[in-house]
Amino acid sequence: MSWRRGPLGAPATLQFGLDSSPPARAHHALRDRVLMSAAKLILEPIFEAQFSPVSFGFRPKRSAHDALEVIRQAANAGAHWVLDADIRSCFDEIDHEALMALIERRVSDRAMMKLLRSWFRAGIIEGGVYSDTDSGTPQGSPISPLLCNIALSVLDEALAEASLQTGTVVRYADDWLVLCPTKQRAETARSMAEAALAPLGLRLHPDKTRIVHLTRGAEGFDFLGFHHRMVESWKWPGRYYLQRWPSDRAMASIKAKVREMTDRRHVGLSFHDVADRLNPLLRGWSGYFRFGNSARKFSVIDSYVAERMAILASNKYGLSGRNWATRFTYEWLQHLGIYRLNGKVINGNAHARQ
Repeated sequence: MSWRRGPLGAPATLQFGLDSSPPARAHHALRDRVLMSAAKLILEPIFEAQFSPVSFGFRPKRSAHDALEVIRQAANAGAHWVLDADIRSCFDEIDHEALMALIERRVSDRAMMKLLRSWFRAGIIEGGVYSDTDSGTPQGSPISPLLCNIALSVLDEALAEASLQTGTVVRYADDWLVLCPTKQRAETARSMAEAALAPLGLRLHPDKTRIVHLTRGAEGFDFLGFHHRMVESWKWPGRYYLQRWPSDRAMASIKAKVREMTDRRHVGLSFHDVADRLNPLLRGWSGYFRFGNSARKFSVIDSYVAERMAILASNKYGLSGRNWATRFTYEWLQHLGIYRLNGKVINGNAHARQ
């Protein structure tokens, strides 16, 4: 796939050439990404003016932690019924014509519209076979998150206008939920969401969309990598507050990466080299999950890192057992400079109603 420049002022057009050389394809792919990034820079300010405050994903000066704080405040204020929704194959099934109609509401430049249409018509290549597509956003492109936000702004508007009949909406890209004071309102939110998504060619995933009851820790839900659940206060027995900590999936992911970095095939590396590889991973992971109630989970990861390093050291020296409680202790890890997660948690405020 490659670009062919049009006359001065005209947009580039996509040309397909499966027989082009790998260096040429790499050059064209880079040029495609540059063009898409430039289009994003032009379009983003135009649509930012209309985006709803309930949307947090891939937007300037808004973050996942901002979304998580809204969730905490809403739940602690009494919104104990949560519509935990999942849109089936959102990035793959957005209807092109419906999306173009939304873009045309605010963009009248014909060259830009022609360029966007050319991207949508580009189709996909799988196993060297090209096929047309009439839905989805450009695969892995810099502009895809913006196009997703444009499409789902319809959902934001529909639910925000009916917030008195539903509840607090929080959306991060195609992950979203509605926190409601009653189960009936959560069911209303689900019906309204289905109606808003249908014209876009989108639908809720029947197996992954559910209504969760939070009261007194009855149920919990996963969102943006955290597990959220109401937990009884040790200071004020009988009062429950929403807490969050790394989800099982997030824990499994970090453990898998630590395990790979400390696999026995790395016995030839020095321990300081292994530490230098581990530390950026541990810092980045803890930097995201330290905002919340992650202390126990952080201790689990510290123990896992200690165990894996002890196993690696035992393999390196031909020792039997793990030796992590005797020879390869936390003091040894501290000497190596292994980053520790313990003590890095920043707890949120816990102002809530009973």
